[in-house]
Amino acid sequence: MNNLCADVGYVSLNKFGEQLCGDHIETVLKDDMTVIVLADGLGSGVKANILSTLTAKIISTMMANDLSVEECVSAIAATLPICKVREIAYSTFTILRVVENEEIEIIQYDNPHVILLREGKNYDYSKTSEEIDGKTIYKSKIRLQEDDTFLMISDGAVHAGVGRDLNFGWLRKDIIQFMEAVYREEYTAKTLSSILIEQCRVLYAEEPGDDTTVCALKIRERKPMNLLIGPPADPQDVSKMMSLFFARQGQHIVCGGTTSALAAEYLQKPLLVGDLTGLESDIPPMAAIEGADLVTEGIITVNRVLEYAKDYLQENKRYHEWGRNQDGASRIARMLFEEATDINFFVGKAVNPAHQNPNLPIGFNIKMKLIDELAECLKQMGKKIRVSYF
Repeated sequence: MNNLCADVGYVSLNKFGEQLCGDHIETVLKDDMTVIVLADGLGSGVKANILSTLTAKIISTMMANDLSVEECVSAIAATLPICKVREIAYSTFTILRVVENEEIEIIQYDNPHVILLREGKNYDYSKTSEEIDGKTIYKSKIRLQEDDTFLMISDGAVHAGVGRDLNFGWLRKDIIQFMEAVYREEYTAKTLSSILIEQCRVLYAEEPGDDTTVCALKIRERKPMNLLIGPPADPQDVSKMMSLFFARQGQHIVCGGTTSALAAEYLQKPLLVGDLTGLESDIPPMAAIEGADLVTEGIITVNRVLEYAKDYLQENKRYHEWGRNQDGASRIARMLFEEATDINFFVGKAVNPAHQNPNLPIGFNIKMKLIDELAECLKQMGKKIRVSYF
């Protein structure tokens, strides 16, 4: 088994004036398999949303259970409602099925073909076509390499700019050229999706003429990360908690004043507190301990990371904040969202008297809930999460 993993990130734009998106992304993780489906429902609005959601859920579930494309297409034809106006019932779809992060199967029906960037450049992969229930299905199988990046797009992307800046829309070859120019090896799947969807938004002049979705899949090396917050409920467990934390492979983030002091004592290294003067951020200053990769304040900092995580899972509008700021919350966000693939939380359950102050702006007495919410957000990003309480 290799040390690779599948990083998935996607963003959608609703057609201007619509409350619901007619595109839908569904991801299923099962054992050593990852299945991602992009479905584009006929038309827009509620009907398109229903068509695409049903299509994506049916296909992803069946493909994850090793059923054939023929069976998937037949199931969709038998399930989807008929449009009374057009007298047809279908949703176009693109399927990526990754097995053991070694091979990918691409199945495409009536969507713009998947773009593969290998070493940041377009890679023309081979395709075979097959007729299934009167539909032309394209299939491909590719051996994977580290940093291979697959871009699934709905036809809203290639329609961007029609009748405005571009006569014939933003052609697939133009999208390839754009992505080759902006590609950076360190960019995550979500970042690449956000960059492409933002360019679509610009070409649509903020008024998308069609539902537009970009989903990126990036094959990357696994990278563990460890975060420690709060002292243990039983003071006698400090040594056990610290030894388990620092013995873990990967980088180590220590959050909280008391926790930092305990970590410094365990490592027998001085705790170097950051400069409190001239602070431009509303996030408390960081500290430093030899042996820890990052040392920050606790609840205020982690609460901001949670805010960023929730936004990241939506439109990622605050990327410009955490993507370049140097405060503790931004640095944790970059480490957890962009670098880490496997994250271990070590959470002390001791009650901090300072957190019970009702006049504080944030309900600091809900540390457990805060960590649970952050862990759930990271799971939704596709991270492998483990939480240990002390």
